[in-house]
Amino acid sequence: MKNSYIFTFLLFSIFSFGIEVEIKDNKMIVDGKPFYMKGICYHPVKIGKTKRSFESLIEDLILIKEAGINTLRVYEPIDDIEVLDELQAAGIKVVISFGYNQKGRFDIVSGTFIDYVKKYKNHEAILMWELGNEYNYNPQWFGGDINNWYKAMELVSRMIQIEDPNRLVSSAHGDLPSKEAISIASSVQVWGMNVYRWDEPESIFNEWKAISDKPMYFAELGADSYMTKSTEKYTKGENQLAQADANKIILDKVLSNSDKNIGSFVFQFTDGLWKAGNPAKQDTGGSAPNSDGTPYDGTANEEFWGIVDINRNKKITFDVVKDAYVNFDIN
Repeated sequence: MKNSYIFTFLLFSIFSFGIEVEIKDNKMIVDGKPFYMKGICYHPVKIGKTKRSFESLIEDLILIKEAGINTLRVYEPIDDIEVLDELQAAGIKVVISFGYNQKGRFDIVSGTFIDYVKKYKNHEAILMWELGNEYNYNPQWFGGDINNWYKAMELVSRMIQIEDPNRLVSSAHGDLPSKEAISIASSVQVWGMNVYRWDEPESIFNEWKAISDKPMYFAELGADSYMTKSTEKYTKGENQLAQADANKIILDKVLSNSDKNIGSFVFQFTDGLWKAGNPAKQDTGGSAPNSDGTPYDGTANEEFWGIVDINRNKKITFDVVKDAYVNFDIN
């Protein structure tokens, strides 16, 4: 009897498929239960550094859990089983993004993305595979023809679904994709969109419905905490109130339309001092395509987007995100 139990356990371990993710009635279903991605974009870089580091993960997870966040979106694969295990232990899922050219590091151009899928496809922390991040703003990366990227997406999507049929494949598109893009990359199952339309994200729902019946989610949304100019309501300079007000309106509109989307990822967890200048201090400015939709000044100050600052002090918007996510239930 004991040997039979051990054999059964080993057999289950060998053929374990992690989690099962599917779409039913325009809802994400994870292991048979409805799941809405109450998300945050997560790319922690320490002061004075330019590369991602998970040294503060345990501290960060306390805040992430407090804010009601259940899913992280990362911009490059996490090749560290201990990090994935920590996420799983905390009950946090992660969307893994594959870049096109990451110098052969689990990227698409080298084909090594599939090695990552094979290595980690049974890990229960991983929720979904995502391709690129608003690459449609950079056709110069693809010989001047962005359709080359959509063709690559189609090939990669098919390869991933063969290797891991139990998860979804998505793409993070800069705002609304065209009908042609959707047609070329027809096997992509879910479309994520980075949407910066002032505080009116809901304007994309009817536009999306007109071109596709596939599910969508907000791969990025939100506001920064720096005003490059004064307005009638907000003063110039660092302005956490402007960020908090915008995020409240945005999340209210997105979550109240949860029948039309399967998740939202606020950009981002912590300020990124590496993005615009000296990584040892917080600079204004930075490069962000199509940033004129950033509330409430039309300018994306790239180092001021965190819901916490670089030292993990909560900004005003932290409680806005917390109130929205903690009080929301897809059921």
